[in-house]
Amino acid sequence: MSDNNLDLNEIINGYLKHWKWFLLSVIIAIALAFTYLRYTVPEYSATAKIQILEDKNSTSELSVLQDLDILSGGKTQIKDEIEILNARSNHIDVVKKLRINLRYFILGNIKSSEIYGSENHPFSINFLAADSVINSSKHEFYVDLKSDTNFGYSESEDESPKTYTFGSNIKTEIGDIILIPNTNRLKNYRNSRIKIMLSPLDFVAEGYRSRINVSAQDKLSNIVNISIIDPIEQRAVDYINNLIITNNNNAVSDKKAIADRTTKFINDRISEIYSSLSSVDETAENFKSSRGIADLGSQSNVNFSQSAAGEQQLQQANIQLNIASSMQNMLENQEGFDVIPAVGLSDQNIDNSASRYNELVAQRKRLLKSSNEKNPVIVKLDQQLESLKKGMQSSLNNVTNNLNLQVNSLSKQLSQINSRIYAAPSNERALRDISRKQQTTESLYLYLLQKREESQITFASATPKSKIVDMAYGSNFPVSPKRKVIYLAFFILGLLVPFSIIYAKDLLDNKIHNKIGLEGVIGENYSVLAEVPKISKKESLLITKNDRSVLSESFRILRTNLDYVLNTSSKNGDGKIVLITSSVPGEGKTFVSSNLSLILSITRKRVLLLGGDIRNPSLHSFYSEALKEDFISKSTRNTLKGFTEFLHDSDLSLKDIVNPVNINDYNFDMIYSGQIPPNPSELLMSQRAKELFELAKNKYDYIIVDSAPLLAVTDTLILSKYADQIIYTTKAGVTQRKVLEYPIQLLKKGKLKNLSFIVNGVKSNYLGYGGKYGYGYGVQEKKWWQFRK
Repeated sequence: MSDNNLDLNEIINGYLKHWKWFLLSVIIAIALAFTYLRYTVPEYSATAKIQILEDKNSTSELSVLQDLDILSGGKTQIKDEIEILNARSNHIDVVKKLRINLRYFILGNIKSSEIYGSENHPFSINFLAADSVINSSKHEFYVDLKSDTNFGYSESEDESPKTYTFGSNIKTEIGDIILIPNTNRLKNYRNSRIKIMLSPLDFVAEGYRSRINVSAQDKLSNIVNISIIDPIEQRAVDYINNLIITNNNNAVSDKKAIADRTTKFINDRISEIYSSLSSVDETAENFKSSRGIADLGSQSNVNFSQSAAGEQQLQQANIQLNIASSMQNMLENQEGFDVIPAVGLSDQNIDNSASRYNELVAQRKRLLKSSNEKNPVIVKLDQQLESLKKGMQSSLNNVTNNLNLQVNSLSKQLSQINSRIYAAPSNERALRDISRKQQTTESLYLYLLQKREESQITFASATPKSKIVDMAYGSNFPVSPKRKVIYLAFFILGLLVPFSIIYAKDLLDNKIHNKIGLEGVIGENYSVLAEVPKISKKESLLITKNDRSVLSESFRILRTNLDYVLNTSSKNGDGKIVLITSSVPGEGKTFVSSNLSLILSITRKRVLLLGGDIRNPSLHSFYSEALKEDFISKSTRNTLKGFTEFLHDSDLSLKDIVNPVNINDYNFDMIYSGQIPPNPSELLMSQRAKELFELAKNKYDYIIVDSAPLLAVTDTLILSKYADQIIYTTKAGVTQRKVLEYPIQLLKKGKLKNLSFIVNGVKSNYLGYGGKYGYGYGVQEKKWWQFRK
């Protein structure tokens, strides 16, 4: 009966039959996992947390004009700060500081252990070549520590080491080196072999840069998390801490450069104004001395009070005009890009642009440490700086023009007020002019002195861009490899390997294995009479007397089912002809024929076994193999008459070719195939074949015909018309499913009749319904783990 529904139980049982392979695979997988974990270098993680500080004054130290509120930069861009923190130059500085491009390893039989920290190294190495050569070189060598004074040196693992003393020069491809012992640690590594690896500085820095993870806590937070994974926990901690320190130091250095530039600009201006102030003071002194004037203030109080407000405005405008003109000249004369000072302007946009300009200049200088001006990022910065410079020049031009207009306007207003003053004596007017110039110059001088002090104070109080929230700390336990995950993965792999093999084997398998598989192929319209177990080499091929084995039970089932189908289809009481055939040779049709004859003879039925395969006779060879002796002597064999002789010689009768045999105390008759004829098909088609079967049916209850394979020759089709039942023998693991389409098609076309099937050579775990309900009821067998007595 064919069942297209998926039987989950059957599928699971199909895999459970191979539980030994699953167990073995899992054991091997767990062993591999243990080996992998035993010799894999564990990795640790280190994590730190910093807060990016907002510069409430400015994004740079450009302006020191607190009173004009120039220092306002807004919130720092976290993404930009993350990129700056993870800049390649920062990593190069850290690798250089920690010297982690020079690594020490203790060689072991299978894996090597790294020694980290100069205080833990058994010796230090002095390179006599230039740092630029060392930092760009790749070299490795081996040191065998023999004693406190001597060591062996070699540049390959298989090379014989040369003996040197500590402190002596060793010539290498990167220049001379000197090994200096660390007496506190050297004794701990005596008789050990140390491998030293020197790698290019930028290569190591790029490796750490690719492994480090810098990310913001969340979108609205200024907190930045920094983490890295490394085989040495302390090195990971040191690396993160030094990266943070290096980044903060660079930010402070940028602020110092801007403060120094501002101070230099103010000092230059102070020098110029000081000269002007001295000249004005001297002019006032000479004027009073030459004119004999002591005090003109009382004479001009009334006039001066009227112009006080206007003079104050004009003074402020002149200061702004002077500062704007100075900055304009500096920008016009500046070559390339350098930070510009800020000494205060009333125009907020100019100061904001100057702050942004200095920030980009600082970033450009930092990137140039590890790149060149053709880098796309630097080119983009140059474009931004050029745009800012042009914008500031345009704004300064506008501011200068506006201030000029303002000065001219104030001057005109003052000229009207001072017209009354100029009406006074010429001495008063001249002295007032001198005093005004003196006050203006002195005011600007004092203002610049104040700003110079403020600039230095601003730098002295400069803070880094980040505040350390959590110093770097290690994970204490390895984060890789994860033991539980590895064991679980290998356990699953141990299950998947046999599962995949079995699944692929089943998927590609096109063979019959048991009764269930055969029924699934032929469908419910055709019956499977029995399944015969596979016989081991130690077991007998033939049923013995009082046999209770699985083999004998399977043939008893075949006998019962055969009687049922024969009685169902029988029309008279004559003997029944049962034709045994198969697809190809080697599927066990002779084995089935012989044992079926034996099991039928137990019931005291008259049984005749006929060798119907006259092309390839096999009865003699089968019985000789089963009984482990020559079944028929050579002399008897030459004179023995069989099926072929009967078909060829019409004078022979049935009794001339019948041979009584006794096998394992079971008696039945046998007709051998006879000599191999030149025309087997024609002989089988003769009338003599019909006569033989008619005679046999009258004398015997069962005529078992061991016929030729159906696919190989046409002989079976010729004999099938005499058969009451055709048993088609299939062999488990040999017969292909597709082959079974041939006999079924012959049956549908009417060329065969009364067709049924059996499965031969079924493994014990496939017998019955998947081995669960197999044969052998009442037979007790000891388990494989029990001792035999």
